Amino acid sequence: MSPSTFLTTGNLTNIAQNVSIWAVLAVGMTFVIITSGIDLSVGSVLVVSSVVSAKVMESMGDNGWSTALVGLGLAVVVGVFWGALNGFLVAKANVPPLIVTLGTLSVALGVAQIATGGLDIRSAPQVLQDNIGYGRLAGIPAISIIALIIVIIGGIMLHRTRFGRYTYAIGSNETSARRVGINVDRKLVQIYALSGFLAGIAGILSLAQYGTTTIAGQSLTNLNVIAAVVIGGTSIFGGQGSMFGSMVGLFIPAVLQSGFVIVGVSPYWQTVAVGSILITAVYVDQHRRAAAVRGG
Repeated sequence: MSPSTFLTTGNLTNIAQNVSIWAVLAVGMTFVIITSGIDLSVGSVLVVSSVVSAKVMESMGDNGWSTALVGLGLAVVVGVFWGALNGFLVAKANVPPLIVTLGTLSVALGVAQIATGGLDIRSAPQVLQDNIGYGRLAGIPAISIIALIIVIIGGIMLHRTRFGRYTYAIGSNETSARRVGINVDRKLVQIYALSGFLAGIAGILSLAQYGTTTIAGQSLTNLNVIAAVVIGGTSIFGGQGSMFGSMVGLFIPAVLQSGFVIVGVSPYWQTVAVGSILITAVYVDQHRRAAAVRGG
């Protein structure tokens, strides 16, 4: 509808930069959904990780790399903690992933709000903003390069390692996976911890990109990431999916968001569009599976 504005190097670069944080989260979400699980808490874990990191970096009172690295370490630790907690409750307590991660979504966001009084912290180290948030390498945003590296590593883990094969096995048939000797409980904890780890990384990237925590700005992050992964061909019923497909699916809500802004459509319609596409993707997947069973 507006090719002269949309199909420009600047706009396409902005889309790639805006989608970078979602891409990092989508790597972990792909692993989780392949196990037939779900992680609704990624947006809140991103927030609480960035809040803890920002508060500590603010207290250190320095804008150098040493402070930034401490913040990165703390964000990762907080993310892994929440992710491992999710995995433990799913694997050991046998609480459905939907309920577990819905609960930790609320708790993590509440912790972030309590720690800050509901006000964003606007004191991210300048070195993060200069080198990652606004930095470029050969004209490509540094944050996008970091996201691409994480996606490639995630793809190798999923498609070329035992960890990835076990992920598919658990999602295909958890009972069979246990019978052939896979420690399913431990793997589930590791997979959810991986999702939390990447949410912590995303928290630091968010600080670098915006220069502030985004306590109220991540309410739709989980929906967009889940929608991207499912639209990209990862089955919500488990056992199927690919990292490449998740990345393709990731650009659908990102392009919608950019397009709606350019043509002057209310951003509220983005929520309607993404939700509708998600329902359609699950419907198609369900019927595809039913057809495969009939064919078998």
